[in-house]
Amino acid sequence: MHASSPRHHTHLFGIDFSSAPSARKPIVVAGGQRSGAAVRLMGLQTLPSLAAFRSWLDTAGPWLGAFDFPFGLPRELVQALGWPQQWSELMRFYAAQSRADLRTRFAAFCDARPVGKKFAHRACDLPAGSSPSMKWVNPPVAWMMHAGVPLLMDAGVDLPGLQAGDAQRVALEGYPGLLARELIGHRSYKADDKARQTAERLIARKDLLEALEQGRTRLQLRLRLSHAQRDALVDDAKGDQLDAVLCLMQAAWACDQPGHGLPAQVDPLEGWIVSA
Repeated sequence: MHASSPRHHTHLFGIDFSSAPSARKPIVVAGGQRSGAAVRLMGLQTLPSLAAFRSWLDTAGPWLGAFDFPFGLPRELVQALGWPQQWSELMRFYAAQSRADLRTRFAAFCDARPVGKKFAHRACDLPAGSSPSMKWVNPPVAWMMHAGVPLLMDAGVDLPGLQAGDAQRVALEGYPGLLARELIGHRSYKADDKARQTAERLIARKDLLEALEQGRTRLQLRLRLSHAQRDALVDDAKGDQLDAVLCLMQAAWACDQPGHGLPAQVDPLEGWIVSA
């Protein structure tokens, strides 16, 4: 698909994921459509459980989604632990381990390494500015992968570069922080804790949305919102809806890129963050 002819018919999704979703902290899905350089937010949906997320994955295609959780582990870590080195086998093995056992193994791996180099990283972490996918706290992305990837596999979606599946339902790894930093630097725009939901973070959300609507990113796409949608995104102090929208923009960029915008050489064990 050439860059000049995006697939307008494809439903686009950005997913802000939680490894332990609830009614209070649900998984958020931003749905949208792209026309040329414009991406219209069609709606926001909340999924209060992993079962609801698994059911949502069966949404009829064609769709392309960017999901905010890691799809792979660092090859360095996998080799050091002697784990399977084929992706689907590794992910099934990983999902079968308890989080307590994984935490023990990861902590031991980190303890044996020098200060400043405790964690193993994937090749995409540096260009994306993302947390290592083995990190189990602040943020617990290792648990997000533990919960999310098996559900993607069970749903039979296509995971480019990792595992072939239903070509009408394509799942890519997204990362909202990559796009947010491009627009507002390292300013914080969200907080789960009410005491930290400050006026500064509110202003940062407004600035972030303004930049998205003006298309001030290297993705060269403009977000289209209604007044009500803009107000809701600004008011969402936890930032989950805004993170889903940032992932939606990454999906919209990927939908007309050759190979979904992934580099020609992606480590088939680690995967890649779209637009990194």
